[in-house]
Amino acid sequence: MAVTQLKQTNLPFYEERVDLACAFRWTARLNMHEAVANHFSLAVNDDGSKFLMNPNQVHFSRIKASDLLLIDANDPETMSGPNAPDPTAWGLHGAVHRNCAHARCVMHVHSIHATVLASLADSTLPPIDQNTAIFFRRHVVDAHYGGLAFEEEGERCSQLLADPTVKVMIMGNHGVMVIGDSVADTFNRLYYFERACETYIKALWTGRPLRTLSDEIAEKAALEQEDYPGQAERHLAELKAILDEQEPVYRS
Repeated sequence: MAVTQLKQTNLPFYEERVDLACAFRWTARLNMHEAVANHFSLAVNDDGSKFLMNPNQVHFSRIKASDLLLIDANDPETMSGPNAPDPTAWGLHGAVHRNCAHARCVMHVHSIHATVLASLADSTLPPIDQNTAIFFRRHVVDAHYGGLAFEEEGERCSQLLADPTVKVMIMGNHGVMVIGDSVADTFNRLYYFERACETYIKALWTGRPLRTLSDEIAEKAALEQEDYPGQAERHLAELKAILDEQEPVYRS
């Protein structure tokens, strides 16, 4: 079926839904999801209080543009409706979108290497290569895990993202949360963070000393990556092009 035939012109925020549906499906392909847990959200109004999010306990590999819930972070009745989101997704993402307007897109997963990092006594990510340098001074470690991310825990976690320069929260004993300006920006960051964690964890496996970049070079590399033109947008565009050929139903 042609992509043009799948477009649901009556859906609000259709292009945003397509981008997010692509991110869900590609995250599943990369095995960075976990069963029917984990969640992504995307703000669709100026103050970030209204956002799209995956429905409760639907596998990432099956999510379509039309499946995404439109949620108001300031609506106390959200969890009483027939299409209520996962309660931990509401607690975590609702709090972030209420309290951090700069977090336009929020992605939370328990991907293997990021979660291994989150399980170490020191969960900071040192700049030992080009990918790890991307996150130099741009991540924060939450060392006070308090159980499942229901509303109180979600509020606490959201405070750690108040600084707009912090783009990644390593959720100690839990997983990772990545924020960004768009689906493309955030998914690209999530992808590279998992790759960076894999490099670091495997380097630790060798038991040999690490060659860590200087602060000056790590910051230079991070800035150069941030200024690299259009890389995140091209990454997502290529993923959509692959899905358009292989499983275009994601757009429906």
